[in-house]
Amino acid sequence: MGEKVLMKGNEAVAEAAIRAGCRLYFAYPITPQSELIEYMAKMMPKVDGTFVQAESELAAINMVYGAAGCGKRVMTSSSSPGISLKQEGISYIAGANLPAVIVNVQRGGPGLGDIQPAQGDYFQATKGGGHGDYRVITLAPSSVQEFADMASLAFDLADKYRNPVYILSDGLLGQMMEPVEFKDAKTEKDFEELDKQHFAWCMHSNQDEPNHHHHEINSLEIDPKVLEKHVEKLGEKYNEIEKNEKRWEEYNINEENQMVCVSFGTASRVVKSAIDTLQEAGISVGLIRPITVWPYPSEAIQKALNDKVKKVMVFELNLGQMVEDVKIAVNGKLPVEFFGKVGGIVFTPEEVQEKIKENL
Repeated sequence: MGEKVLMKGNEAVAEAAIRAGCRLYFAYPITPQSELIEYMAKMMPKVDGTFVQAESELAAINMVYGAAGCGKRVMTSSSSPGISLKQEGISYIAGANLPAVIVNVQRGGPGLGDIQPAQGDYFQATKGGGHGDYRVITLAPSSVQEFADMASLAFDLADKYRNPVYILSDGLLGQMMEPVEFKDAKTEKDFEELDKQHFAWCMHSNQDEPNHHHHEINSLEIDPKVLEKHVEKLGEKYNEIEKNEKRWEEYNINEENQMVCVSFGTASRVVKSAIDTLQEAGISVGLIRPITVWPYPSEAIQKALNDKVKKVMVFELNLGQMVEDVKIAVNGKLPVEFFGKVGGIVFTPEEVQEKIKENL
C-alpha cells in the first residue's frame, strides 16, 4: 500500500485493475465513463498490456469472451446503454464458464436517457439482463476507495468461480474525486500463477506444462439432455456463490433502532448523512448497505429487524428496483416503504430525513 492520491473514480478503478493483473481491456467510449477508457488507453501500453477501442460494444464484449477463454485477466467498461448492448456476450461468457470483469458507470435511462448518475440498472445487473439461466456476481461501491478496491476483488471472484463479475458504479462515483490508497501491484510470480488457469484454451499445447491443454470454450449445447446437465451445473455454482459471497455494511444498527433503511451505492452515502443528523436529534435509525447486490444479503436485513423497528425504508435512485429484494427479505414481517429519485437527480439528506420522519 502506498500513500493516498486524489483521483477520479473512473481513473482509480482503471489503475486498480492494472495493479490487479488486468492486461487486456476492450471497450467503446460513452459518457460518464470515458475517463476510464482514456486512462486504460494511456496506461496499458506502459505495462505491456493490450488496449483496443473496439468498433462497438458488441465487438468489445466478444473480444472479452476470447481473451477470457485464453485464461487472461480481462475487463471491459461502459455506461448503461452500452452495457445493454453487451448483454448477449455476457450471457455467452457466463454460459461458457469464463471469468471477466465488467464495469457499469450507470447513467439516467431508459433509452439514451442522460449522462447524470442513476441506479436504474439494478434489475439488469442482478436479474440477468441477457437470456437464459445465468447470474452475474454484482458489487456495488459507495466511495472512490471502494470502487478501486473492488477491481482486485472482482478479478479474484471471477477467477474463483469462472464467472463474469459486475462493478455497479454510477456517474457520480465515476466523476467525483476522493483520496485513494492503492494495493500493491501483482508481481511476476503472481502473473506466473495467473497464467496457469486450468480451463484456458491454448494454441500451442506443451506436454511439459500440464496446465495448458486444448480445451473447448463453448456455450452451445444442441442436445437438450447435455444442456440440462450444463445449466444445472451452473445452478450449483450460483448456489455456492450465494452461500459464500454475500457482503454488506451495517451502519448504526442497534437495539434502539426505530427504523431500518436499506440503500446501496451513492444513495447510501446520502442516507448515512441523514441518519447522523437524526441520531443527534434522538431518533435512532439503522442502515443495511448491500455491497454485493447479487448475491443479495437478505439475512443481514432479517437480523436487523429487532422488536422496536416499526418499518423498513428503501432509498434508491430509480423507481423502485432493489425494493423487491428487500420485500422478499422482510417477508411480510414489517411494512416496506420506498423513496427514490430518477432522471439523474440525487436526493438530499434533508429529503431523506423528511421521508424517515413521515414513516416513523
